[in-house]
Amino acid sequence: MSGHSKWSTIKRKKGALDAKRGKIFTKLIRELQTAARIGGGDPDSNPRLRLVIDKAKAANMPKDNIQRAIQKGIGGGEGEAFEEAVYEGYGPGGTAILIETLSDNKNRTVGDVRHALSKHGGNLGASGCVAYLFEKRGLLVYEGEDLDTDALLEAALEAGAEDVIEGDGQCEVVTAPSDFHSVQNALAGRGFEAVTAELTMAPSTTVKLAGKEAEQMLRLAEALEDLDDVQNFHANFDIAEEELESLL
Repeated sequence: MSGHSKWSTIKRKKGALDAKRGKIFTKLIRELQTAARIGGGDPDSNPRLRLVIDKAKAANMPKDNIQRAIQKGIGGGEGEAFEEAVYEGYGPGGTAILIETLSDNKNRTVGDVRHALSKHGGNLGASGCVAYLFEKRGLLVYEGEDLDTDALLEAALEAGAEDVIEGDGQCEVVTAPSDFHSVQNALAGRGFEAVTAELTMAPSTTVKLAGKEAEQMLRLAEALEDLDDVQNFHANFDIAEEELESLL
């Protein structure tokens, strides 16, 4: 397991989700507004919006907040549109990083991203420098002491999943982007509820980090996530479970 899925696991272990709930809501509101503005307010005909609504519900965002954000996105108007941009760069140990942003001020955003990278052992790269190392995939993560991994594997493959990866006390189900929702629904129908469900950029190769570089990478991940304009980041770092335990 590596990159963003690894970081999602780390956040749960650190209990960081509740501590930063307000910031998470701010990011989700931007995503909801943007998805509704681009594709309309009906999640049945707007897969991007449906995915963000699922994320918002998983983060326990109140239903009224979700609906207000969608309505605001549909309404549009001055100052309501955020511009999407993807930045590429390198982290500690040569880690490849993709950073997805939504911003109303690109100059501020690129400055903040560059500062976070340089402060924590990385640097901003040119467009295309690492994008070729990533491919869009659906990712569903399941965990729990009573998780029946054999049954999950069988159900996932029957539902059309590309792969099931077991490790670090959990199972990752990987899908093609077009099969993401159908696989998620099929597994839910079999009693498997994902702790993480997202479309992500999966790396084709990984970089193992340890010691100072692993610590720097975790600090960089926190710094990027703390930026309001950063919606998601994807990286190909891999930190061994024993190493991770010593850093948390």
